[in-house]
Amino acid sequence: MIFKKIKKAHVDWRDFLCGTPANDYIFQKDDYEDQIRNAVNLIKDADTVIIGAGAGASTAAGLEYGGKKFRENFHEFIMKYGGHYMTDMYAAGFYPFPSEEAKWGYWSKHALINRFDPPALPLYKELYDIVKDKEYFVLTTNVDHQFYKAGFAEKRIFATQGDYGKIQCQRGCHPKTYDAKELFQKMDAARKDCLIPSELVPKCPVCGGNMAMNLRCDNYFVEDEAWHEAADRYADFLEQHQSEKVVLIELGVGFNTPIIIRFPFEKMVRENASYSLIRLNKDEAVVPESFGKRAVGIGGDMTHAITDIWRLS
Repeated sequence: MIFKKIKKAHVDWRDFLCGTPANDYIFQKDDYEDQIRNAVNLIKDADTVIIGAGAGASTAAGLEYGGKKFRENFHEFIMKYGGHYMTDMYAAGFYPFPSEEAKWGYWSKHALINRFDPPALPLYKELYDIVKDKEYFVLTTNVDHQFYKAGFAEKRIFATQGDYGKIQCQRGCHPKTYDAKELFQKMDAARKDCLIPSELVPKCPVCGGNMAMNLRCDNYFVEDEAWHEAADRYADFLEQHQSEKVVLIELGVGFNTPIIIRFPFEKMVRENASYSLIRLNKDEAVVPESFGKRAVGIGGDMTHAITDIWRLS
């Protein structure tokens, strides 16, 4: 694999992306127990593991954005802005808050509940135990920091879509992000009627404009130096291990943003005879039939499947 270089000799993010789906998807008919054994054997036989994790992984691990957790923690927001809009934490993030005080009143609490407060969850800790003695790398679209908390080395993680713990200039006027943990804690402590005090509203230190969460939701997402360095390390990892036996473990990646993990993983298996794919997905565990025994598609309860793989590893 050859990756193009961009400014400052960083790799071009577009080289990682792939928009071509397989044309021979199937749901495998193997018994669950056989699928687990096949997955364990692929991992044991591999020299290298690449993990790709999407939103379904954190949902399976227990980071629920709706239901009782949302109602209990965001009751005041639901009452203030209306249950029609405030249906879960994800939808609430798109609410057109009337002021910066209102916007950060919500996002500071969201970040604390989903990024800073939760401990490392069992699914991620078991996954780490499965791969820790292998050469591994993690590619994830999740922004909740669970891989870091579970023990995965920071230098072996590329979180492509941002981090709930960082903020940036809303207009992306400069390529830098800022750690916001202490600021969010101050906001949470001072919030009244869903609003934070005006003096806590963050302003861009360069242009003086508004700040935003460092989440890829528009063309202003900031890919800072640390982001580019992680992308470079991922590119280097792919090149260094290309000729080895590599197993790709894909967790909870559906067809919402498949060009970042799902389709590129299939492309790598298609182009490398020594690569295999383990796809865990509650409802969309289809795999290309042409991969044969080099692919395992496990549906249903991902937490249960990871635990079973961990016990046999």
